[in-house]
Amino acid sequence: IILNMKTVNVICIKWGDRYPAHYVNKLHSMVKKNLTLKHRFVCLTEESEGLDSKIEVIPIPDIYVRPDRRNSPWRKISMCARKLGDLSGKTLFLDLDLIIVDNIDCFFTYSDTFSIIENWTQLGRGIGNSSVYCFEIGKHFDVLEYFGEHADEIYEKYGNSQTYLSKKIGDINFWPEQWCRSFKFHSIPKGINRFFKPPSIPDGCRILVFHGDPNPDQGLVGDYGSKLRKYFKPAPWISEYWKD
Repeated sequence: IILNMKTVNVICIKWGDRYPAHYVNKLHSMVKKNLTLKHRFVCLTEESEGLDSKIEVIPIPDIYVRPDRRNSPWRKISMCARKLGDLSGKTLFLDLDLIIVDNIDCFFTYSDTFSIIENWTQLGRGIGNSSVYCFEIGKHFDVLEYFGEHADEIYEKYGNSQTYLSKKIGDINFWPEQWCRSFKFHSIPKGINRFFKPPSIPDGCRILVFHGDPNPDQGLVGDYGSKLRKYFKPAPWISEYWKD
């Protein structure tokens, strides 16, 4: 356990129109409720309209992203910039499409090494899911520097930003698997049970990630598109956690 910890940071990034401002506001509220450590909550964005006035805003670092990928997760590589505003020290990055269901202090005290979710669909391959990761500001600038010089080659070799991030850093820790769970894989009942039982919070879960579809607002009402095999019952308990 790391004692006498300085102020820590929680950061998120918002671009494009997939996630409205209320996603950031709800994330801010959940962090405030579930983090007892002294912290700053910062949103990196060019569009701060609608954000709660207590949320700090800094611009997204300007990095080269191929025009056809401007609205893709590759922009998250900018978190590896040498500087992010005046931030320093230990920092927890959180995607906007997640809900926090328990205390998250442990994410800061777990390790001094870059720590991330082990990607649920690539277990045992050393690849993280970048919905939740903890790092030291500026420590992994080489990830961004190398990307700037070899972007097209990296697109072809790695396919997505989290695979590149994991492999380029190399020395990474994975969170205990119970801490971060997937709503899609771990909350929605399997097989025919999805028609009879509502989704639930997995045992030991602290952060529930809504990667891809459905989003939290869809999870509330059980909306997962028109295909019958994607049906699941509403999860009204989401609103207990996912709120301003």
